[in-house]
Amino acid sequence: MALTPDDVVTKQFQHVRFKEGFDPDEVDDFLDEIVVEWRKTIAENDELKAKLAAYESGETPAPVAAAPAPEPEPEPAAEPAPVAEAPAPVAAQAAAPAAATAGIIELAQRLHDEHVAEGQAKRDQLISDAQAQAASIIADAEAKGRDEIARLDKERASLESSISELRNFERDYRSQLRSYIEGQLRDLETTAAGSGVSALG
Repeated sequence: MALTPDDVVTKQFQHVRFKEGFDPDEVDDFLDEIVVEWRKTIAENDELKAKLAAYESGETPAPVAAAPAPEPEPEPAAEPAPVAEAPAPVAAQAAAPAAATAGIIELAQRLHDEHVAEGQAKRDQLISDAQAQAASIIADAEAKGRDEIARLDKERASLESSISELRNFERDYRSQLRSYIEGQLRDLETTAAGSGVSALG
């Protein structure tokens, strides 16, 4: 498959679930495609450089094969013009794959940087959201704790007041009961003494 810079720019990776980033297998496959195309470009570039070197050194296999048809004498004089003109198109052809390779690398780097920046932004956002949620949970827990402590303090005060009232009631009751019993004993003693006097009389 022929890979173009537009393919690199428009390539969309599928998001994976339960973790950040893209599907590693899909990214690896796409990078393998880039490597194949890059190697083809490098091979073509090397081939064109070899041809250019051959033309510049005077070794021209293609023109020599075409030269025997005309007369041998005038042909060498006519050859220098094509030899002089040939390097320009060959050089342009050799420069084109190098420029394409550089463009692919630059686009891939830019795409990589964009994805890294996007991942970092998402990571920072997730951390910020988690910190805000944690702070909210802690604040709610502290507020509930304070409310519970206040309720328990109020309940303890109420219980202490009830205990104090019960103790006062117990003290008063004991005092009244003692007074009543003592009064009854005095009455019994008085009645017993009166009965004894009557019996003696």
